[in-house]
Amino acid sequence: MQMIRQSVSRNSIVLAIFAVITTGLVVLTANLTREPIARAVEETLKKSLFDVMPRERLDNDLLNDQLMLDADKLLGTRTAKAAYLARLQGQPAGAILQVVAPEGYGGSINLLVGVDAEGVITGVRVIPPHFETPGLGDAIEVQKSDWIRDFDGKSLQNTPEPQWRVKKDGGEFDAFTGATITPRAVVDAVYKALQYFDAHKQVILNGNTSPLTPAHEETAHVGH
Repeated sequence: MQMIRQSVSRNSIVLAIFAVITTGLVVLTANLTREPIARAVEETLKKSLFDVMPRERLDNDLLNDQLMLDADKLLGTRTAKAAYLARLQGQPAGAILQVVAPEGYGGSINLLVGVDAEGVITGVRVIPPHFETPGLGDAIEVQKSDWIRDFDGKSLQNTPEPQWRVKKDGGEFDAFTGATITPRAVVDAVYKALQYFDAHKQVILNGNTSPLTPAHEETAHVGH
């Protein structure tokens, strides 16, 4: 019996030492990789920001020139999100909004929508991950298709409300064969983002950090 107790005691000590060493390695690895991962995330975000707001349109640091926007139905957001402000020679040049299309085929689709000071779209990109069907709905990715570039140059002024639909619904945007739900959700989200920007244009461009109230208490979806 004493030998059994000694064996159990030795095994417990070995397991405890192993646990301490394992925990230490995990903590060390986390500390060593935290900074490289943070840099990689920042670089990926920077690239996405410049995809929707070309570098020649601004001379400020987008990542360090932000405005927090409250959750809003027009943005599809449930929590406050940062808008990135573009400036050229100190003057407002536009903004990049974080937008959510909540009704994609596979769930919510996160977007960056760039808008210049006149309310014209400078670019739209999908922020991964998304869960749209590979080979069908994933054509919203610029790596798979140029479809997302069709928003470039669009505004509330040059594209009437009825045109903010896929062609199947009487609008001007192409749908994907077998995957109408995905482009329909993205078109709807981008249109609402323009409505939001139009409603809060001066506040956003001036970088006013006071809370923004929702532009609309209830918002009807673009025709589905």
